[in-house]
Amino acid sequence: MSPHSAALAFASVTFLSGLAPAPAARQAAPRPPGERADIIVAQDGRGDFRTIQAALDSIPKDNEANRVILVHNGVYREKLYVTASHVSIVGEGRDATRIEYAELRRAVPALSAFITPAPSAAPAARPLAWSRCLDQPPAWYGSAEAVRVADQVRLYQRRTGGWPKNIDMARTLTEDERLALDQAKAETDSTIDNGATTAQLRFLALVYSATRAERFRAAFEAGFDFLLAAQYPNGGWPQFFPLRDDYSRHITFNDDAMVRVMEVLRDAAGGEAPFTFVDAQRRVRAGKAVERGIALILKAQVRVNGRLTAWCAQHDEVTLAPAKARTYEHPSLAGSESVGVLRFLMSLPNPSVEVVAAVEAGVAWLGDVRLTGLRVDTRPDASLPGGFDRAVVKDAAAPPIWARFYEIGTNRPIFSGRDSIVRDDMAAIEHERRVNYAWYGYWPGELLAREYPEWRKRR
Repeated sequence: MSPHSAALAFASVTFLSGLAPAPAARQAAPRPPGERADIIVAQDGRGDFRTIQAALDSIPKDNEANRVILVHNGVYREKLYVTASHVSIVGEGRDATRIEYAELRRAVPALSAFITPAPSAAPAARPLAWSRCLDQPPAWYGSAEAVRVADQVRLYQRRTGGWPKNIDMARTLTEDERLALDQAKAETDSTIDNGATTAQLRFLALVYSATRAERFRAAFEAGFDFLLAAQYPNGGWPQFFPLRDDYSRHITFNDDAMVRVMEVLRDAAGGEAPFTFVDAQRRVRAGKAVERGIALILKAQVRVNGRLTAWCAQHDEVTLAPAKARTYEHPSLAGSESVGVLRFLMSLPNPSVEVVAAVEAGVAWLGDVRLTGLRVDTRPDASLPGGFDRAVVKDAAAPPIWARFYEIGTNRPIFSGRDSIVRDDMAAIEHERRVNYAWYGYWPGELLAREYPEWRKRR
């Protein structure tokens, strides 16, 4: 950061724009935690937008409804320009969500009352969360702290070569926890879900490149070989490997799992940093795995009445047909996961005729199924668990929004609760599923508005 830059660390409190500084009695109530927001920002593409500014730009300037933007953990280096009122920006975690900016450009002056730049003196060091371990300056990966975390990542690694999910692997372990991890090496919970294994591989590659400590290279190679071994002969990847006797055997596009694997293998095959140390044999194997993966993606794209459309969140590992996962995740066309697949195809340097056709068809489908004139509101309701509810309301000024799932053949948005009954209205499913799942989102917004036009120009 430059001497004139500043940093904003998010807490569980809400930062508001477009509102005059309020007395204590008028302060906004805390928002629900987690992904209970109108718009989600995540740098890894799992939200509606990858940048906070893009999320802000999606809100009409004459907005009068309270909009909550949840920002997932990460370091966001942005200059924010706020033009709408009644907007709340909520960070996922106090230590793990930060904005670093050279200046805050305000169309709403009151915003400065709620955002305070960090003091010039360096703040006290806080323990680094795992979610921030891929966002550090290059020099950090040779530090003692990076080495400490990398050694813990090695402890969590299973004998399969992969890693389990949803664990803060940067948290300092007790001696008892270390012993327990050693005893858990034989567990068969290695997965590519929720960023597991791919994130550990990128981190180990960064630390090995900075330290040249062979133990990190050995752990990386075991994990890399796990990804290669987990691939089906047809080119797809299951969610868990070794295989389980449940829906996780399906080819998993859900939450961009397979796309993240292919990004790691693509970068390694091309000798891109931080994978420049990967040996020639593994680079060749990785390149072939990516080729098989691309072929699988093209075969799995759903065709309706002879026309290519999009992808399901998961496909049968044998027939490649759209498949069911959890009780509320039915065979359908995915408004979220299809974006990740398209982004990967658009990243290919010399796309084939088939890849170009797949992209054009997928983008056209996303344009066809966009929904206008509505938004999703988060409403306080003390009578409900968590004290809030979500509802779809009409709003002629709302930006286009997409459903998570569309019925194949009709493009009708579908919703489902744990009873597995397909419904056509989010309000018809139980409260717990209604508020704890992303049924609507702005996932294709940036792709359609900016990324796809730029891709066409490059071709």
